[in-house]
Amino acid sequence: MDTIFTRRSVRKFSNKEVEPEKVEQMLKAAMQAPSAGNQQPWEFLVVTGRENLDALQPFGQYTQPLATATLAIIVICAEDRLKIPHMYQQDLGAATQNIMLEACELGLGSVWLGTAPVDARIEFIQKLYNLDSSKIPYSVIAIGYPEIADANRFIDRFDESRIKYIK
Repeated sequence: MDTIFTRRSVRKFSNKEVEPEKVEQMLKAAMQAPSAGNQQPWEFLVVTGRENLDALQPFGQYTQPLATATLAIIVICAEDRLKIPHMYQQDLGAATQNIMLEACELGLGSVWLGTAPVDARIEFIQKLYNLDSSKIPYSVIAIGYPEIADANRFIDRFDESRIKYIK
């Protein structure tokens, strides 16, 4: 549970590269996400290299973290895998969260850069990577070693006033 409580959105990263084994571990975590009807509609693009990360940055308005990230993982919906089409957002949201939790567990920082459902963002990424229209970019996660040592730290967000018990 510590990882859930200490994960934060990290927006500034050092220039230390993320090791390949850590990338693989995050992708394994993503693929353990729950999925409606076990459809597992996910595919992933792993983006590294300054030139590639800079080319991705214009996809949206709040993408500044890509300027210092050493890695981005793009979570994609593969429409040909959909058994329950209206549920893919939940599947990919869970996969995205798993990547971010595992990043924290591995001593990395991450931030979710919103993509879907904004058509212009989806189309930008499809065009940039020559993706077929059946491959729908859902999220971009900027990842790297945090510039600030304690970037992932506990901040108490519990708010009892938001809870109603039905008995």
